[in-house]
Amino acid sequence: MAASVLGAVMTGSGAAAEVSYTMLDFSQLDGWEKDNHASALKVFLETCPDLKDQDWHSLCALAQSQAPKLAQPDGSLAARSFFELFFRPVLIEDGAPALFTGYFEPELEGSRYRTARYRYPVYKMPPEASINSPWLSRRDILTGDAMQGRGLEIAWVDDPVELFFLQIQGSGRIKLNSGGTLRVGYGGANGHPYRSIGMEMVRRGIYKAHQVSAQVIKSWVRRNPVDGSELLLHNPSYVFFREIRKIRPSKGPLGAMNRSITTLRSLAVDPKYTPLGAPVWVEKDGETKMRRLMIAQDTGSAIKGAQRGDIFYGTGDSAGQAAGRLRDPGRMVVLLPIQRGFALVPDGF
Repeated sequence: MAASVLGAVMTGSGAAAEVSYTMLDFSQLDGWEKDNHASALKVFLETCPDLKDQDWHSLCALAQSQAPKLAQPDGSLAARSFFELFFRPVLIEDGAPALFTGYFEPELEGSRYRTARYRYPVYKMPPEASINSPWLSRRDILTGDAMQGRGLEIAWVDDPVELFFLQIQGSGRIKLNSGGTLRVGYGGANGHPYRSIGMEMVRRGIYKAHQVSAQVIKSWVRRNPVDGSELLLHNPSYVFFREIRKIRPSKGPLGAMNRSITTLRSLAVDPKYTPLGAPVWVEKDGETKMRRLMIAQDTGSAIKGAQRGDIFYGTGDSAGQAAGRLRDPGRMVVLLPIQRGFALVPDGF
C-alpha cells in the first residue's frame, strides 16, 4: 500500500470526468531510447507471473524467455525490442493534470519490548476491528484501554510522530536495539476515513498550503508536543501492521501485488485506469526531470486519477526527504498489450 508523502498530507477528492485514450508511437515518448530497459524488464518479471489475463500471461512467458539476455552487453536493447514489439503506448486521461508524488519505506528505531525509551506500540489488528467497521477511532485506540494487555504489540518505537507517518506509508522497517531489523506491512485499518493533517493546519492558519510537507508537520508537532499530539488525533483513521518475514533485507517492501517493489522502478497508480503489473512510461517534469520506464505495482488511498503516479524512492531518511519534496507535473503513458491497446483505441494513431 503506497501513500505519497504530500498526497496523504494534502489529499482531496475530485469529480469524475470522461476518460480519453490516445495511442502513441514509441518515438513520441521523450527519452525512451535512453532508458535502461533491461532494468525495467527485470522489475516487470517480479510481478508478471501473477497476471491472470491471457494476453498478459503470454507476454510474461515471452518476457521470461528474454531473461537470460538481460545480463548481456546488449541486454537493454533486447529488452527495449521486447517492449516495442509486444506493447503499444496509450495515453489515458481523465481531464485532470498529471501529478507525480513520491513515497518511501520509513526506518524507525525500536525494540521487541517496552522500555523507557521505546514506549509507543506498533499494533497488529485485533479480531473485532476486522468484523466491525468502522471500529474505534485513533483517539479511542490511543487513549483508551481496548488494546491493553492483549499481546497485540509487534514492537515498540521511540517516536510517535514517525509512527504516525509509518501508518501513512503503510509499511516500514524497525531497527531493533538488540540488533537486526524487523519489517512490518499493512495489516488492516479501523475503517474511519483519513483526515489530512496538512489540510487541518492550513484550516487553522498555522501554515499556507504551499508550505506544508511531511517534514514541516513533523517539526511543528515536535516543537508543540501538547498541541501536536492533539493535532495527530484529528485523523481518526488508524492503520494496523503485520510482521513481514519472507522478504530478504535487500528487497523492497511489499506493494499491492504482494511482491517486493523496486526503488525508482515501481509506481503506485489508480488501478481504475492503469492495470496493476503494466509498464508505465514516466515523464516527470519539475526541478529534476525523470524519463524512465516503471512498473505499476502498487496503489494508494491518495492516488486517484488516470494521470496520477506515486514513485517509490526507497528506504530510510534520504529516500523520505526526496519523496517528501516531490510534487511535479508531467505525463504518464501506459504500455498495453497490442490487442488490448487497439481495443481501447480502434482507430490507432
